[in-house]
Amino acid sequence: MPQTAGICGVILAAGESTRMGRDKALLPWPPVAEGAPAANTFLGAMIDLLQQMSDLVVIVAGHNAVTLEGVTDAHGAFLIVNPDPDRGQFSSIQVGLREVLNRGRDAAFLAPVDRPPVLPGTVQALRTAFMNSDTEIWAAVPEVSVEGAAVHGHPILIGREMMEQFLRAPATAVARDILHQHAQHILYVPVVDARVVANIDTAEDFQRLLRSETIPAETTF
Repeated sequence: MPQTAGICGVILAAGESTRMGRDKALLPWPPVAEGAPAANTFLGAMIDLLQQMSDLVVIVAGHNAVTLEGVTDAHGAFLIVNPDPDRGQFSSIQVGLREVLNRGRDAAFLAPVDRPPVLPGTVQALRTAFMNSDTEIWAAVPEVSVEGAAVHGHPILIGREMMEQFLRAPATAVARDILHQHAQHILYVPVVDARVVANIDTAEDFQRLLRSETIPAETTF
């Protein structure tokens, strides 16, 4: 990937958070003492993180666009809407990637909002590895060791070539499957950051996270 590639952050926030019972984008982060006001949210903290390594950050919302507008504006990001979020997360990825290309960027961090932001060093490692790679690398994916096994997580950083593959696929596709189809073009970047595989689906998951207990792991990419 050329050193001159412009990078956009894309945060996927169109889900309805049915199992959580509240919009996961607005969960408080970082953790605060019980009863204390929240300093930030999953969404706000993710925007702040990606802005350090991106030219701009785009939020893909769905039916919750009005709810997320205040946080998006306060953190200097751009809100766009998936007109049919019920098609699933991949349709939001495609909406976000079209915006990336329309804004003249050649690469994008893809980050789901339903998990705590990863460590800044993880984002830096992905960006550095990707920008220093050759043209045969279309994506950089974080990799952690879980009980001795390599597990891949979020966020991922993809270039124009992988974006084109995503945009050519049907809206019902799965990002993981497309990445696996082009495994020879993926650079897996080892990191020491349990958050890349965090999976916060329910209120119980979130409470475990706040108590710094084990975060459920989910292999997504």
